Amino acid sequence: MNVALLSKYSRLGASSRLRSLQFLPSLRQAGIHVTPNALFDDAYLKRLYGGRGRSQSDVLGCYAQRASQLLRLKQVDLIWLEYEALPYVPYWLERGLMPRGVPYVVDYDDAVFHHYDLASRRLVRALLGRKIDQVMANAAAVICGNGYLAERAREAGAKRIELVPTVVDANRYSVGEHVTTEAGRAPVIGWIGSPSTQNYVLELKPVLKELHREHGACLMLVGARPELAAQFGELPVEVLPWSEESEAEAIAGFDIGIMPLLDGPWERGKCGYKLIQYMAAGKPVVASAVGVNVEIVEGWQCGELADGAPAWRRALGGLLSDPTRRMALGQRGREAVEQHYSLQAQAPRLAEILYRAAREG
Repeated sequence: MNVALLSKYSRLGASSRLRSLQFLPSLRQAGIHVTPNALFDDAYLKRLYGGRGRSQSDVLGCYAQRASQLLRLKQVDLIWLEYEALPYVPYWLERGLMPRGVPYVVDYDDAVFHHYDLASRRLVRALLGRKIDQVMANAAAVICGNGYLAERAREAGAKRIELVPTVVDANRYSVGEHVTTEAGRAPVIGWIGSPSTQNYVLELKPVLKELHREHGACLMLVGARPELAAQFGELPVEVLPWSEESEAEAIAGFDIGIMPLLDGPWERGKCGYKLIQYMAAGKPVVASAVGVNVEIVEGWQCGELADGAPAWRRALGGLLSDPTRRMALGQRGREAVEQHYSLQAQAPRLAEILYRAAREG
């Protein structure tokens, strides 16, 4: 079977890498040949993450290339779409560029519909507020990373909805003894992400400072901008650059992995990927009780949920004081990854979804 993948990013973009690109070797073994076509390239993301913004001419060039790709997609059995084909373009125009008679599946790991229906500009809400609902309603299948996204697909009238969590390749993450057994080593509270989400960690600054005073804990940030460290004052902070090759090794240096979030519509659409990475490395997690975080932490008993500074202080302080419990929670998290949140567990399901969509679409 031949599938055209219309991803938003190339491999540097987490959503594209995790929701589609990492599956391609496994899908090929299942007889599904996927041709990836990214809307935005790595250079675009590097400018964005580096704080240099977007180049309007480059964006227009990317849109022109995507439109050309859509017009050429005729000899495929299925289109695999990430979010939408052309952001901020009305559905009728986007659909008109897509080949007739070729079904498509669409995948969501973020509440991207809120870019439109909660936009500050009235014109965007009026023209595009229901665009993603139209994309969902006309898809052969809507693949959702969590229940919040699936509920939106149901409201949109999607024909078929499939829940597929965001996953890791379990073989890339090794689980060893907690390194805090080393004499004199400070325990590490760790976070991984991108500059677009780093401000969530700043909300915990008073708590983290107190934990440093009481337990000697330090903070490791992977993927944040280096200048963020200065905002934590006397708290020891190490900022590591993110790369796909080094992320698993960096997380191995954590003792506890954290995922703070605000409780808002956008955050409820998150798929808990940070937690899954920590769990894959056998690390206990502490997370805000928002969206799918609750399902992951409570369902698999792999850490603590926290709302508000006192709860974060209790959860982190308790784990810092109890290495045995940290290890037990970390083992449960690793088991959850192997059973459910891994490429190895979900690739066969995804192959079945794609085959069925092409057959019945």
